[in-house]
Amino acid sequence: MTDASLSTASRGHRPALLDAAGFRAAVVASFSKLSPQHALRNPVMAVVWLGTVLCAGLTLAGKAPPALGWAVTALLFVTVLFANFAEAVAEARGRGQAASLRRARKDLVARRVDTVLQGASEATLPAAELKPGDLVVVSAGELVPADGEIVRGLATINESAVTGESAPVLREAGTDRSGVIGGTKVLSDEIVVRVTAQPGNSFLDRMIALVEGANRQKTPNEIALGLLLATMTLTFLIAVVTLPFIAGFVGAKLDPLLLVALLVCLIPTTIGGLLPAIGIAGMNRALSSNVLAKSGKAVEVAGDVDVLLLDKTGTITHGDRQATAFHPLAGIDLARLREAALLASLADPTPEGKSIVKLARRPGEPVEEPPDAHFVAFSAQTRMSGVDLADGRGIRKGAMDAIVRHVAALGGEMPAELNGRVEQVARGGATPLVVADGRHVLGVVELSDVVKHGIKEKFAQLRAMGIKTVMITGDNPLTAAAIAAEAGVDDYIAEARPEDKLARIRSEQAGGRLVAMVGDGTNDAPALAQADVGLAMNSGTQAAKEAGNMVDLDSDPAKLLAVVEVGKQQLITRGALTTFSLANDVSKYFAILPAMFAGAIPSMAALNVMHLSSPTNAVLAALVFNAIIIPLLIPLALRGVRFHPAGATALLRRNMLVYGVGGVLLPFPAIKLIDLLLAATIGT
Repeated sequence: MTDASLSTASRGHRPALLDAAGFRAAVVASFSKLSPQHALRNPVMAVVWLGTVLCAGLTLAGKAPPALGWAVTALLFVTVLFANFAEAVAEARGRGQAASLRRARKDLVARRVDTVLQGASEATLPAAELKPGDLVVVSAGELVPADGEIVRGLATINESAVTGESAPVLREAGTDRSGVIGGTKVLSDEIVVRVTAQPGNSFLDRMIALVEGANRQKTPNEIALGLLLATMTLTFLIAVVTLPFIAGFVGAKLDPLLLVALLVCLIPTTIGGLLPAIGIAGMNRALSSNVLAKSGKAVEVAGDVDVLLLDKTGTITHGDRQATAFHPLAGIDLARLREAALLASLADPTPEGKSIVKLARRPGEPVEEPPDAHFVAFSAQTRMSGVDLADGRGIRKGAMDAIVRHVAALGGEMPAELNGRVEQVARGGATPLVVADGRHVLGVVELSDVVKHGIKEKFAQLRAMGIKTVMITGDNPLTAAAIAAEAGVDDYIAEARPEDKLARIRSEQAGGRLVAMVGDGTNDAPALAQADVGLAMNSGTQAAKEAGNMVDLDSDPAKLLAVVEVGKQQLITRGALTTFSLANDVSKYFAILPAMFAGAIPSMAALNVMHLSSPTNAVLAALVFNAIIIPLLIPLALRGVRFHPAGATALLRRNMLVYGVGGVLLPFPAIKLIDLLLAATIGT
């Protein structure tokens, strides 16, 4: 799979099931997986493999007619091969996706420095020798040698080796978009990067291992289903072993070959053969959406989430809030408010801060930092920023409640007019920032943002699936309420701090609900780690990516909606194929049981509803169908059952009708057709 194909997948097009090279590799792997060590990992197929060996032994010992014995042996052997092939195809697709990622991992050379200051001495060394904490310089045209965070400078970076998207992205020190990945290319400027990954444990290393299936662990639901299948297999094995003793009471003598055939048709071989492929394919489908799942459990849990916590900025709104107006209070000159807002925003690296500088400065007027000024950076705790000037003035801008506390601490009083100004801006869906000069409040800066097109419909789909959406924002309650109503979310948290996100997640989990969270900053790390599904942005900080159990390579916060769909599809696919497999077994009984007992118990002939040509052909037809249904279902297992947003009851009803009823009905005409072909080929 090429970089371009990864990009295509991320736009919603399904990749090809398998290319010629992948097909050949899957065929070879099907035979290598016949080893006892691998076979024992799947109890259902291990029993089929044991039955193959037993049938071959009975035939060689002359205990069974050679033609029938070798035919049954061959069909059972093919069944095992097809099950191995299903798993091998899923793994081959993962290796194809990993191949494009591996190309980004070249013999990189790093320029290590001892300080972030310009003019520092450099030492050239292989990137593999870098350790966490090392500082490296990367200039335009060079590849980033290792995972890390930018500590000085900003640059445009081509991440197509990872994301498949050719459009460059901006990465900047001191922001939530400071993370860089080894193997990506700097297109402009120069940056200093602090290495964060151990050699051999980089983002790409882990990504390659995961998509190849080397580190895939079974999910809880997969383990539970595996135990159920193992229990069913053991139960039917005991039943078949005791069946000859029961048949002896009615004078029936059962052929050992027929007993093996009955056992294979009784146990859920279809889902047993496809189960590993479904698990691997879930992670591959997530990667096709440009989401790296650190485990299969993360994908599966995404399908079970009850609550989604989403940041307003960048997820529900476009995220590029711009200063659009200044609202001075009575008695305050507009020029004074402009000057204070400008000074308080000079060291603010956020898009909002830059837009305030742009709006406040007069055309053609240079912007110069005041001498001996001490800038106060914005923090999630204080929720304000500003500057302390050499003349003793302290200018602050921020959320209303933060400015109120700041002014009160200085002994100032809040003007009565302020609440009205803030409410006026907030009711329009904009965000008000209050500006204060020392103890005096000067006015309000209006920041405008736009709700994304179609987001309300997406939330409606989630609501139809029984998922509650909660918007998280630092805005005041009035602004939050206006945007929440426009976007159609179920609830919101206004004036949110990092600890508020964490508290809400814990509260929802205490109520027995599964919670998903999106974040990109270091202050989001606790919430991402606490959430059942933590989706970190690829452009975010290393702390966020380490805390989350999923990484969005496109850095699109709205991708969480797609992640939920991938998880739902994973669960629905496994449930649908399990239902189909168990329903199949009901029909196969009507082919095998009459063939075994009709001779000794004539009344059993009434069960031969398909009017199969002979007992021998009935057994072979059932085994042929049992074998070929596995490869026929491989595309469905890999691509997943088509998902439509609906409640659990509607999904269950659809599965039972389509895959339950369909699973019962399909084998009847299929086995009858195979029987007719066998009768025409080898006679009765």
